[in-house]
Amino acid sequence: MLFDKIKTRRAVYPTAYAEEPISKEEIQKLLEAANWAPTHRRTEPWRFKVFQGNAKQKLADFLVEKYKENASDPSPVKIRTTREKVMQSGAVIAICMQRDEKESVPEWEEVAAVAMAVQNMWLLTQDLNIGAYWSSPASIHQLQELIALGQGESCIGFFYLGKLKEKPTEGFRETSAESKTTWVKF
Repeated sequence: MLFDKIKTRRAVYPTAYAEEPISKEEIQKLLEAANWAPTHRRTEPWRFKVFQGNAKQKLADFLVEKYKENASDPSPVKIRTTREKVMQSGAVIAICMQRDEKESVPEWEEVAAVAMAVQNMWLLTQDLNIGAYWSSPASIHQLQELIALGQGESCIGFFYLGKLKEKPTEGFRETSAESKTTWVKF
């Protein structure tokens, strides 16, 4: 049931990933699910850059170097974990957004559409025994120094993916939906 999938979706970090590859077909299935996200005026602003194999090493090196450049006092632990989370992943997908060139849609709606595309992927990961989480390091806005981006394209995060070692822990919410809802009456 879809509601159960929504409730059981979890952020699963690379330390919980098995050393098992994610197939190109599985990634393509995730990307196809993303492509069916809602989008105002059919701008379909989501763009994805997939890092696997040797490309993961290049990404890890890039993120470590950018962290060292941008941090006033780089932490050896942060350097190590930045590299490890890329290398422990079966794939890392850069989550990018292609801005509507006419800017006929507000930017926040384009960002929301990209987020819904990622949610579609995230929900599907459960059927594929894949763990995932979205991270947006400060250096994400410098990704064009590593790979080519289209005119008006920007990146807003990384989607780390890995085959699960075990079932994720059960989630919870601090407060109910009702406590966050106002029923407007006149």
